[in-house]
Amino acid sequence: MSDCLFCRIIDKKLPAQLVQEDKEWVAFKDINPQAPTHVLIVPRRHIPALSASTDADGALLGQLQRAAAILAEKLGLSSFRVVVNNGAGAGQTVEHIHYHLLGGRGLKWPPG
Repeated sequence: MSDCLFCRIIDKKLPAQLVQEDKEWVAFKDINPQAPTHVLIVPRRHIPALSASTDADGALLGQLQRAAAILAEKLGLSSFRVVVNNGAGAGQTVEHIHYHLLGGRGLKWPPG
């Protein structure tokens, strides 16, 4: 989608601090970090939200989860949190599914 912020980052039309890329996903630093390490993991294919995913997206969603673990190890995180917000009421501000990888400090529960 040409008007999607994350699609434009994926297409290199907007700058981002890339952490790692794969054929299925891109990971970059969040511009408004909520922890010392805050990376967004975004699929290259546009899916507006987790609730918009289908059974056909199962493998991709699994790859995003695995990417979080790979990136956490790469970034030296022994403890971390992975968050997916779905809809404005849950804090989703960009309508392109993305996983937040948070770490580098103690993370309390419940989160908010």
